[in-house]
Amino acid sequence: MRVFLTGASGFIGSAVIGELKAAGHEVLGLARNDDNAAKLQAAGVAVHRGDVTEPETLAAGAAACDGTIHCAFIHDFSRFAENIAIDRRAVETMLAAMEGSGKPFILTSGTLMADPDREATEEDGPSTEGAGAGRGATELVVQDYARRGVRAMIVRLPQVHDTRKQGLVTYAIQVAREKGVSAYIGDGSARWAAAHVSDVARLYRLALEKGQAGARYHAVGESGVSMREVADALGRRLKLPVVSVTPEDAPAHFGFLAMFANRDAPTSSRLTQERLGWTPTGPGLIADLDALELTDA
Repeated sequence: MRVFLTGASGFIGSAVIGELKAAGHEVLGLARNDDNAAKLQAAGVAVHRGDVTEPETLAAGAAACDGTIHCAFIHDFSRFAENIAIDRRAVETMLAAMEGSGKPFILTSGTLMADPDREATEEDGPSTEGAGAGRGATELVVQDYARRGVRAMIVRLPQVHDTRKQGLVTYAIQVAREKGVSAYIGDGSARWAAAHVSDVARLYRLALEKGQAGARYHAVGESGVSMREVADALGRRLKLPVVSVTPEDAPAHFGFLAMFANRDAPTSSRLTQERLGWTPTGPGLIADLDALELTDA
């Protein structure tokens, strides 16, 4: 299968490329600039020039391939609502180009977008409140096109990690270094789901090959790691004191991360594992934080 991959030069996209190529698939990777194009060429990937802010360029890539995996997203949380709208236009344009084709399309969404304070499952529809509402609306677009001749599906990501990057925890590391303390909110009982990047890449491939139209898949290896555990691990690795901050003080301490940092969002992947034959085997989040590769940056 020839697969159009957005976000191809990123942390997750790079792992997906390796997984797809190892399974015999060809990859057409989206590159918005010369640096990204060079990375893809070095990985032996064909390059498609374009940008998520120019959705017609993405439509051309999707139309030229046998399937599409959409991993790209603008991670500027100071303009979160605007970037969600950009993403939705890109998704709508790609899906319109694929309507009636029967080709697979995979949207990347997030487990933190689910309704909080209970273990979310694949049967749960998109959130309609808080931080999850915007990306939830994009999930609804995908579900609509699943009824319009596209094998469209959703992969919800937790905190995807290795020893170099850890999703939103990467921003928590930056805050800890800037503030000189590793912090959690309240009693630190809020939980985030997590998965190793190698397991996530394998799930994308399995969904591409076997996934069903309209399905939601959870790329979750650990259903819930508490923020106290994360803070303790960062304190050990960074040699910083571990402290609690109040919910009232969280915005001043964490910045944009505060809107996620106290969100209790444990997530199950039981149905995903059963339906795709996917078994996570990678290291856990705390193990990767204990082995965190530190830089001077």
